[in-house]
Amino acid sequence: MPVRPPRICSCGKVVASGERCACQVVRDRERKARFDKTRPNARQRGYTRDWDKARAEFLAGNPICRYCPAPANVADHIKPHRGDMRLFWSRSNWQPLCTRCHSSIKQSRERHL
Repeated sequence: MPVRPPRICSCGKVVASGERCACQVVRDRERKARFDKTRPNARQRGYTRDWDKARAEFLAGNPICRYCPAPANVADHIKPHRGDMRLFWSRSNWQPLCTRCHSSIKQSRERHL
């Protein structure tokens, strides 16, 4: 299987195929920190005690992950609600997922929206 050659980062360093330059890691960390400063906390976004109860009830009725046969432990919003509380509480917009599928499949699909 062919291996891609190393590339030159914008900072001038040679970076092996499939790896990230240290300057990119630092830049991403700084960008995420700036975003986190402006992002409301979970409770402000609607994840309150009422959500915890509704989530537990939903997962009790839907115990299996939508993508694999693992037990579901995340009540995920199919369409991101982005602060729309009507969409947030719409149970037709919820799906049961395991942590692995939520962190991989779902996040990958959401990036392409």
